[in-house]
Amino acid sequence: MYEHELQAIRKANRYRTKTVYDEGIHDFSSNDYLGLAENKTLFERAVAHVSMYKTHAPKASILVNGYHPIHEEFETLVARQNGFETALVCGSGFLANFSLIEALPRKKDLLILDEEYHASGMVASKTVDAEVLTFRHNDADHLESLINSRPHNRVIIAVEGIYSMSGDLLNRAIFEIADRYNALLIVDEAHSVGVVGDHLRGVFDLFGITPQANHIKMGTLGKALGSYGAYILCSAHIAEFLNNRAKAIIYTTAPSLFDIALGYQGFLYVMKHAHSLKEAINVRQTLMQKRLQITMPGLIGSYAMEDNAQTLALQKSLLEAGFTVGAIRPPTVPAPILRIIPRLAESIEDLETLCFLIEKARA
Repeated sequence: MYEHELQAIRKANRYRTKTVYDEGIHDFSSNDYLGLAENKTLFERAVAHVSMYKTHAPKASILVNGYHPIHEEFETLVARQNGFETALVCGSGFLANFSLIEALPRKKDLLILDEEYHASGMVASKTVDAEVLTFRHNDADHLESLINSRPHNRVIIAVEGIYSMSGDLLNRAIFEIADRYNALLIVDEAHSVGVVGDHLRGVFDLFGITPQANHIKMGTLGKALGSYGAYILCSAHIAEFLNNRAKAIIYTTAPSLFDIALGYQGFLYVMKHAHSLKEAINVRQTLMQKRLQITMPGLIGSYAMEDNAQTLALQKSLLEAGFTVGAIRPPTVPAPILRIIPRLAESIEDLETLCFLIEKARA
């Protein structure tokens, strides 16, 4: 039925398949930045936490009777530690982003997204009645010019703390523009929580920004925190609106109790070990700069490649040597890259070896 389309994808070297990798392979491709997905102590604590209760599954949507003390405990912790009024748990980062972008922009509003914003937000933007624009990546001046170019009711801006493919850090000036125009600012911190900031809480922490009523933060549990799921941090007013308008919150089963419990443990771990984790992150950032000339604000290394075929060939040769890296191709990115994640669970020696193999292949 779709053979012609699949053939075109294969011809363009954009074909994707899922693979179960041997656990002995060195993982430099996943988003398990801190290695917490391998921490059995946190796993056992989460099991014990869930075992305290009669039910081990949410059973229903959040707004029926799926809201559980484990959800509430996690929301209270992350809201308090990040300085927001309240939090909402969500089933995934995709659902959290979709909830925000689908629900908040209304008719006569203006939604402006960074052109490199995550696909979840781009897909959700197709469902709204508001006018939708994109601004040049991280370009605060272009963003401001778009705000001034259109009549509007509310303005909603959507950006990422660290961009998932390029690894670029959010331009701080965008906070100033959002505040100047009283725009709602959605910051997707999926790839910055646990990685940047004095307390590893993301870009609000890094920039020393106290959350305001117009600020919304989305964070995930499935990356640095070693679990699965997501959360939205916002004002009580915004949370009230989302609970009444966001379809991806209203019409879906509440998040897994175990995943939220495990994310809770991961969050506590980062709180306790932030200093040593920051040191380990800095060592890896320095090595990547020295060996591959990649500047990384976080733990995403974007290594430019010439074409799709070369990117796939290098990924394959590295896999044969026992290393996984991401081979990211259009349309996910404008031009192909190797996406290299120097995870803390992999040794410095193994990272050195990976860099050597890439240097050798590119010589």
